[in-house]
Amino acid sequence: MTGTSNVLLKTDPDSQETQEWLDAIAAVIEHEGAERAHYLIERLIDSAREEGINLPYSATTQYINTIPATQQPKYPGDADMEIKLHSYIRWNAMAMVVRANKHTNVGGHIASFASSAALYDVGFSHFWKSLDHETGGDLIYFQGHSVPGVYSRAYMLGRLTDDQMDNFRQEVDGKGISSYPHPWLMPDFWQFPTVSMGLGPLCAIYSARFMKYLASRDLIDAKKAEQRKVWAFLGDGETDEVESLGAIGMAGREKLDNLIFVINCNLQRLDGPVRGNGKIIQELEAEFRGAGWNVIKLIWGTHWDALFERDKKGILKKRMMELCDGEYQTFKAKDGAYVREHFFNTPELKALVADWTDDEVWNLNRGGHDIFKIFAAYNAAVTHKGQPTLILAKTIKGFGMGQSGEAMNISHQQKKMDVDAIRRFRDRFGLPVPDDQLAELPYLKFPEDSAEYKYMRERRMALGGFLPTRRRKADALTVPALDAFGALLKASGEGRELSTTMAIVRIMNTLLKDKQIGKHIVPIVPDESRTFGMEGMFRQYGIWNQEGQKYVPEDHDQLMFYKESQTGQVLQEGINEAGAMADWIAAGTAYSVHGVQMVPFYIFYSMFGLQRTMDLCWAAADQRTRGFLIGGTAGRTTLNGEGLQHEDGHSLLLANMIPNCISYDPTFQYEVAVVVQDGMRRMFAEQEDVYYYITVMNENYEHPEMPAGAEADIIKGMYAFRKGADSKGPRVQLLGSGTIFNEVIAAAELLKNDWGVEADLWGCPSFNELARDGQDAARWNLLHPLEAPKKSHVEQKLDGAVGPVVAATDYIKLFAEQIRPFVKNTYVTLGTDGFGRSDTREKLRHFFEVDRHWVTLAALKALADEGSIERDKVAAALVKYKLDPSKPNPMSV
Repeated sequence: MTGTSNVLLKTDPDSQETQEWLDAIAAVIEHEGAERAHYLIERLIDSAREEGINLPYSATTQYINTIPATQQPKYPGDADMEIKLHSYIRWNAMAMVVRANKHTNVGGHIASFASSAALYDVGFSHFWKSLDHETGGDLIYFQGHSVPGVYSRAYMLGRLTDDQMDNFRQEVDGKGISSYPHPWLMPDFWQFPTVSMGLGPLCAIYSARFMKYLASRDLIDAKKAEQRKVWAFLGDGETDEVESLGAIGMAGREKLDNLIFVINCNLQRLDGPVRGNGKIIQELEAEFRGAGWNVIKLIWGTHWDALFERDKKGILKKRMMELCDGEYQTFKAKDGAYVREHFFNTPELKALVADWTDDEVWNLNRGGHDIFKIFAAYNAAVTHKGQPTLILAKTIKGFGMGQSGEAMNISHQQKKMDVDAIRRFRDRFGLPVPDDQLAELPYLKFPEDSAEYKYMRERRMALGGFLPTRRRKADALTVPALDAFGALLKASGEGRELSTTMAIVRIMNTLLKDKQIGKHIVPIVPDESRTFGMEGMFRQYGIWNQEGQKYVPEDHDQLMFYKESQTGQVLQEGINEAGAMADWIAAGTAYSVHGVQMVPFYIFYSMFGLQRTMDLCWAAADQRTRGFLIGGTAGRTTLNGEGLQHEDGHSLLLANMIPNCISYDPTFQYEVAVVVQDGMRRMFAEQEDVYYYITVMNENYEHPEMPAGAEADIIKGMYAFRKGADSKGPRVQLLGSGTIFNEVIAAAELLKNDWGVEADLWGCPSFNELARDGQDAARWNLLHPLEAPKKSHVEQKLDGAVGPVVAATDYIKLFAEQIRPFVKNTYVTLGTDGFGRSDTREKLRHFFEVDRHWVTLAALKALADEGSIERDKVAAALVKYKLDPSKPNPMSV
């Protein structure tokens, strides 16, 4: 049967029968509609498969527009007016980049917006609702390289000045505008940072999903939310980034019909063709259709419609399928005569355009430059239900740039144009720039009383106002006082051991139960809730699923069964840290996007957080995300059995690279409570644009009561945990954080009992905050040489302290080394430099030289170096604690 099927694909032994079938389906379409025809075809396919015929599946359609010309809706706007407006916008976008690079080398991109100008203009004029619209507005993830066009439109509407345009990419003096969408740098303008390729598409998917989460939990108006869309613009080359397509299956599975992707298929990457030997549009169609998306192909413009009418044999469609993208790119880098010769390359094809001039052949346009075709595609996308939609828009990179880069491999890097190229650009778009002003590249705009300006503004006002725009604040939340966590401030009790992971879970449960703030808490976790002791939240709060739970869970008879719910509060992302991070960003920016503050807690294996998703962590900072990142099973020796790629010794240093990330490595539950409560105050009451990274451990031990009055110093990063006894003998200052502080505490006992050395103990829950504080004080002193110097927090705490200072953590030495400039005594740091490995905690801490014996040894050595004790005591300690002098450096093995 298979062999016969293959033959039938190539030959037709009964063309009359074939035509009868074709006529039959045509009659069904004409009289009963496309849906009925589709149903019949699907039934035929099902029946054939049931009979054992192996029919290959194809997720692609012909290389033509999905929406035929006969089904295009009437264009609602003044097309001539809009084409004129977007010609001006094109000019200004080009001018701002070229002008900025006349006297600087700041760069910029012309070609990307040149290819997508019409795609943006139709959206701005007819579809995209602003934040002030009654629905709450649409979310637009602009393609980063296209921002000159967005600035140009804003300029023409009076939102930006000539001075700002002239200072494109020149921001240090406060006059300029940012290179790409950066909410940190333009907090009233940009909503989403998108130029780190792939992150915009990923975050758009999770933003669409989070909008449904908010609506189903009645935190935003569900009926209004149904009218809101998330639009993501990306390039075809950007889809090579794994983040771009990595979550499209989730979007299809979740039926995110509030999500629209527009992929600008100009067939070019930064250096050359995207798929020179293939067809990127066909490839993407297959991927998205297979993932459950509605796909709309927007390939050919209006000028092709007449040729499709002439072609009664389908030879034009056949020729379109034969060609690869590399050839399509070449056509648009040449001229009409070249296209006639190489595209219309048979007598039958040439006959289709025999009465056309070369200019008419050259003007055969692509769909992504045709406002009528674009409107049809957008209209179909916003009205489609039950699936996310992808629009594949074929364009020309550098459209209008001519020999300066149109459809050329060099076009992405072009940021300069000579006068001849500028003249051709002007002429092509019919712009009113005199020859004697071409070199000056004047910006163009319309007077406010002109028909053009009024039209442009009226279109935006009808959609709610200007776009893009960003909301900075929402209603403040009432944050529980510290005494709400009173149980965590007390000692856990003799023999009652717990981990700091359990402390953070207790805090989350306290917050979830709070009548004021509880509904705003968003617990986010990958597929390891039980690792973190969070399974109790399943039953009590539910895992959010917009379809609810259609099955009886295996553990339904258990107290803490697996419960999915349409009103669930927990977001569980599966084994998907990037998706969970995108969820956290969506929740942590809901104050800006949706006007409601949410408090996200995303808990993860610390090694699989910042290290794995650092690009998203940086984007979160740029987007002014607020919330808590919780690095569970943190530290290199705490997660004892998992080994090299699981054991984290550096995440806190990664956190400190992010300017507005506040990070802590607490040891005790009271430290966790103090830090979280203060973070809540800063982020959700006072609405500071910071976020928190807190490491917690899975090691159980007793927790002491918080020292009286320690709150402020805990927040600053260093507090007096316990003073040693008054003594005239040798003395040391011992610092620590995380679980290793317990080893430091034990070392103090060894020093006292074995060697007669007293130790003052200092808890240092944030070496990062201490370092930043110290650097800030040092900078102030540099700039105020005639005033009394400021002292850092470390200097204040250690003022008058006797003896060397020894710090030990479960992180690489560089973590504690950060405060060296502010420690005036001898300073020694211990850390876990090297690769992690599997073993018991005790053996790992000995291996990495951070346990109580190594802390004791380091303290004795520092005392000996200062002359406070004899050196033979150091040698004696090596023997007593069985520390092998020939032990290899952990960094080397």
